[in-house]
Amino acid sequence: MFQVRVLLVDDQEAFMRALVAVVGATPNFDVVGRARTGEESLVLASEVNPDLVLMDVNLPGIDGLEATRRLRARSSPPVVVLLSTHDEDAGEQYLAESGAHEYVTKSAFGPQRLAECWSRSQG
Repeated sequence: MFQVRVLLVDDQEAFMRALVAVVGATPNFDVVGRARTGEESLVLASEVNPDLVLMDVNLPGIDGLEATRRLRARSSPPVVVLLSTHDEDAGEQYLAESGAHEYVTKSAFGPQRLAECWSRSQG
């Protein structure tokens, strides 16, 4: 069975642990890397070649929107799902600015939502 390789990007340890738990509870998804900054996410993405990046919008250094733009500009870009504490209304602007596939509020994120986001990204 195909494993979806997931890179997690968040600077808050508590939410990073929550992301690890969500990915671990979702069949066929596997954490291949964890980054705390936008810059670190770009380096790690080159090393681990993720299928999916779960990207916090608010990061130290380059933010999640800029990191997503840079990831999406690569020759074989990963699927990027933006995560934030901001409400759903912010999502359209974030998607337009970054080229991410989806935006999900952190409070709404869980195994079912993760699987749905991946499924939609695959057409």
